[in-house]
Amino acid sequence: MRLNNGRWREVLIGVAVTVVMAGVYMVQPHFLTALNQKVYDSILALTTRPNTSGVPVIVDLDEQSLARFGQWPWPRYRVAILLEKIRRLGADVVGVDIIFAEPDRTSPREIQKNLRNDLSIAVDFTGLPDALMDYDQVLANRLAAGPFVLSYKFFAEGADDLGSDCRIHPVSTAIVARAGTPQGIPLMFNPTSVVCNIPVLAEAAGASGFINIAVDSDGIYRKVPLVMKWKDAIYPNLALAVFMRTTGIDNLALKVDPHGLEALRIGPTTVPVDSRGNLLIHYRSASRVFPYYSASDVLEDNLPEGIFNGKVVFIGATAAGLKDYRATPFNAASPGVEVHATVLDNLLLGDFISRPGWVTGMEFIIVWLSGVITIVWLLWSRARWSVVGVILGGGMVWGGSILCFRNTGIFVSPLWPLITLGVCFVLLTVLKFWREESEKRFFYTAFSRYVSGTVVDELVKSRRELSLDGQEKDVSVLFCDLRGFTDLSERLAPKQVSELLRTCFTPMTRSIINSGGTMDKFIGDAIMAFWNAPLDVPVHQAAAVGTALDMLDEMKRLNVSFKQDFGITLGVGIGIHSGLVRVGNMGSEDLFDYTVIGDNVNLASRLEALTKTYGLSLLVSESVRRACGTGFVFQEVDTVRVKGKQAPVTVYTVCRDHAEGPSAKELAKWDSALDLYKKGQFAAALAALAGLRQDHRDLQLYRIYTQRCREFAARPPGENWDPVFVLNSK
Repeated sequence: MRLNNGRWREVLIGVAVTVVMAGVYMVQPHFLTALNQKVYDSILALTTRPNTSGVPVIVDLDEQSLARFGQWPWPRYRVAILLEKIRRLGADVVGVDIIFAEPDRTSPREIQKNLRNDLSIAVDFTGLPDALMDYDQVLANRLAAGPFVLSYKFFAEGADDLGSDCRIHPVSTAIVARAGTPQGIPLMFNPTSVVCNIPVLAEAAGASGFINIAVDSDGIYRKVPLVMKWKDAIYPNLALAVFMRTTGIDNLALKVDPHGLEALRIGPTTVPVDSRGNLLIHYRSASRVFPYYSASDVLEDNLPEGIFNGKVVFIGATAAGLKDYRATPFNAASPGVEVHATVLDNLLLGDFISRPGWVTGMEFIIVWLSGVITIVWLLWSRARWSVVGVILGGGMVWGGSILCFRNTGIFVSPLWPLITLGVCFVLLTVLKFWREESEKRFFYTAFSRYVSGTVVDELVKSRRELSLDGQEKDVSVLFCDLRGFTDLSERLAPKQVSELLRTCFTPMTRSIINSGGTMDKFIGDAIMAFWNAPLDVPVHQAAAVGTALDMLDEMKRLNVSFKQDFGITLGVGIGIHSGLVRVGNMGSEDLFDYTVIGDNVNLASRLEALTKTYGLSLLVSESVRRACGTGFVFQEVDTVRVKGKQAPVTVYTVCRDHAEGPSAKELAKWDSALDLYKKGQFAAALAALAGLRQDHRDLQLYRIYTQRCREFAARPPGENWDPVFVLNSK
């Protein structure tokens, strides 16, 4: 392919864009990082698998529990009872997503002390067993007797001595470093303080883990630190501590490369983490993917025996007042305890999301390839194939990212190559546009005097010559006629008549064009228009109906001035039908119009004429109503057989909503009356119509059916009566 000066300019600009995008990728500005997070969320949603290990379950401190047993915090003896009953129901391990940072103020011993110190009142609990004087000790005894894992929370800021007396459980670790890893490289977060459980509880529990979750800049919790370093010891996340307690593993290995942490080795399980020890959480879907059991049901023995056999139970809160909610990629307010359950489920299944160090290099290469391939493709292809190629290329990048994520759990971001592809496409397409303008001018010069600008644009895009044959296409055809115009025109001078027509038709034609329609022709005081040719219009039937309603609104506005100026108002009759027609350039070799012909065009014209019969402004066919769905309010008018056609057609009038047309109650009554009429129950239909006219509107349509029912009631039509109304005139 020979490159002229214009093409060389496009190549150089494309290369420059690719270089800039490669630099942007290395810098990764904040707004693109935020966008990349949303891309990650989308791919996670597209590839999520709802299946879980079936091991984690949640005992929920929900609204029901607080209503039954009182506001939180509960007395520690009740928490001890809850733990005991969970254990009796078969739980292997219980993770407690609650921090007991202060002594229980409801303990008799605490009450004694507070009353003595604050009010100088001595309270005697003689007779109460000493074991029940301290509820914290009751809970501690329970913790010491079972596989319970408590929680605590680290803080990056705060007094260094905060938590200095905490009893938390470090994990034994070994560091496995790759060759070339420098000494002293920061491996994980180093908090400065901690809030933990009171010593009597912490010492009684066999294990504990922190409940910190890493939050991204947009407030979404996508990852969680699995380990943190505090006072020269390594501490596990709550889910990790529960996992180690469940599997019986009491140590782990930290795999380190020159950039920081690479993975954790926990027994046979290798967990990929980022350089600071964060694990990307593989969320399953929206919240509550794990079984939830109300704490009140556990305390009241409402659950079947052994329901927690083989399960790991997390105790957490969803009650609104406890505010333990986190924003996840799937849910703006997901229970925090479910995040820990999800991490445990990831560990149990080995179902991880990762971004190994080599992914950055791969993404950088893909950015370059996207730019180079886009440049070559745009130079080689025509405009239509350029778009197809870019869409296919973008689809391959997006699809490849999804396949990689689904099959390997590795997230390779499609954002950067997609931006490169898009920017190259836009800039190079603009350059090609200027280069091709000379070719397009030929078409405009040759044909613009004969056809509309829309048709010329279609010809320019397709590079087709004008054809007399046209094509068959499904279109919506609209006919609009001004009612009362003849009487008014007889009273006006010809110039006033033309100005009046211009006043009416200008806003109507604008509505047609703005909705994607094609203005076919003016026929005296009538308009013909159609949709879905030459350009496709999505749900063209709805576009036609919406335009018709706009035309009626415009006519109401104009009638205000017509009433003042001429003492008369104009009505409008509009008919719309959709179906297959012949569309193209119709006429002679020398003169032609871009128009539509066929039976379906004639039917639209007949519907416009029928509006006068029924005293309505707008009638549409069944094909239009069916295509529009529930976007408008349709009222069935009649089933008719127009002259020259054997098949009956059901026609409807239409409005935007019930406020603009019949109320829902009126419409229901009308449907009932019409159904009685179709069944030949004319006396009942008369009664229904009478109530309809009295309670709602006395429309000409209702009067027509009233007259029909009276005639048929007086002269029954017989058993083979057909409710289809036959029109003998056009």
